[in-house]
Amino acid sequence: MATPPIERPPRERGVYSELARRRLIESRLTPNAISLTGFALCVVAGVLVWQEQILLGGLAFVVGSVCDTLDGRYSRMSGKGTQFGAFLDSTLDRIEEGVVLAAVAVLFSQDGKDGAVGAVVIAVLASLMVSYTRARAEALGVECKVGIADRAVRVVILSAGLLLTGLGLDVLELSVYVLAALAVVTVLQRIWHVRTELTRAAAL
Repeated sequence: MATPPIERPPRERGVYSELARRRLIESRLTPNAISLTGFALCVVAGVLVWQEQILLGGLAFVVGSVCDTLDGRYSRMSGKGTQFGAFLDSTLDRIEEGVVLAAVAVLFSQDGKDGAVGAVVIAVLASLMVSYTRARAEALGVECKVGIADRAVRVVILSAGLLLTGLGLDVLELSVYVLAALAVVTVLQRIWHVRTELTRAAAL
């Protein structure tokens, strides 16, 4: 008869969690180091995709993207965050997505898929505009997190396309078309949202 797993009481789990948190804070690990690690992995992903190692490229992109989600949380948890770190994180996020999509565009170009190459260009441009519209709106005092395809959604779509294609199900082209379409819709949603909010504010 199998022995049931030992369930630690919530208080004990909290002690271990706090101990791990303190160890991380006392370590030399910085949010910038996590950001740069994620960036390096995404560059590796781009190179692997360019070399048609799509599954490995997809895995590297997933791990690199996970690092991008961890750096912000670690920054808040450890208190080691800086304004430059936040700037660096946002900047690298834009580059990472573009590097991998550029490698995907090379594959499509080699296969003579001009339409898919065009979709990649639209996806890159629209993804940059999704970030820009939020930054510009916040500079005007308008919170702008609306839209169906923020970066997390776009990462999931591209990751799924890479991994499934690497496993033999050729959906990379479809994922790029979906990514481009949703990113464009998100830009339009944000433009409309900002217009609505500024019009409402002017009417008060």
